[in-house]
Amino acid sequence: MSRDRCRFAPSPTGHAHPGTLLAGLLCWLDARSRGADIELRLEDIDPDRCRPEYARRIPEDLAWLGLDFDRATRQSDHRARHEAALDRLEAEGLLYPCSCSRAVLREHDQPTPAGGWRYPGTCRGRPLPAGGWRNIEEPLRMQLPPGRIELRDESGIDLSQDPGLAFGDPIVRRRDGAVAYHLAVAVDDAASGVTRVVRGRDLASATATQARLQRILDLPQPTYRHHLLLLERRDQKLAKFHAAFGLDELRPHLDAAQLCGSLAHLAGLLPKPVPTSPRALLEHFSWTNVANEDRVVTFENLLG
Repeated sequence: MSRDRCRFAPSPTGHAHPGTLLAGLLCWLDARSRGADIELRLEDIDPDRCRPEYARRIPEDLAWLGLDFDRATRQSDHRARHEAALDRLEAEGLLYPCSCSRAVLREHDQPTPAGGWRYPGTCRGRPLPAGGWRNIEEPLRMQLPPGRIELRDESGIDLSQDPGLAFGDPIVRRRDGAVAYHLAVAVDDAASGVTRVVRGRDLASATATQARLQRILDLPQPTYRHHLLLLERRDQKLAKFHAAFGLDELRPHLDAAQLCGSLAHLAGLLPKPVPTSPRALLEHFSWTNVANEDRVVTFENLLG
């Protein structure tokens, strides 16, 4: 068996819902099928959206489904190593303050592969104040060197990209002082010894930016696999499932085995939604059996 180390990293911005649970199930099955360690990492550094009550409930809900983890961490506990990375970026002359609002970015009308708007480099060249990045309240961006990252994930998705051209220089510390997603993820994956990242396809376009950060900071690069998403209908359009109904609404109608069976069926692991458990699915788990296409989830198709 390999000595892989995996992580499941939900953000506690709401209650667990079918999308959360499916992502956790697939990550868990991947790790356990390899004999790998798996860490539950709550990415709780967004002060505007993360809530303590969600951080308490998510581990409980994952355990209810039958998922166990070798250790659990909170990203907010690792501020010191995030700041050390900012110190390193400052020492290399890559940090600068940015005053551009989202409205300003919209005016440039340069869409990114993930939605949203590309940063055109308006504030590049602005110096940090005396005393460095700790003495400024504006957001901080990091200058990305030009060049294409050649990268393909384990499922065959082409992740190759010049992240500077696709997205522009990323924010690495927000206006509220929180370390931003890309930097925190790159630093924490390396510090935890993560060798495999299994996550939804909505994050595939972010991978090249994280790979660029890993290379600048001399951090190892994990193997990536991006899986199908659960979608919901919104005004006749499909969008990523964001808790139109959550576990609290499902529990009166489904026990853990029934919900696990429904999720496994949606993922292509079972021909029909029959009660099961993560341990039972583990015996025959293979990524070749996991559906490639995103699936529409409704209250009715989860109930079977």
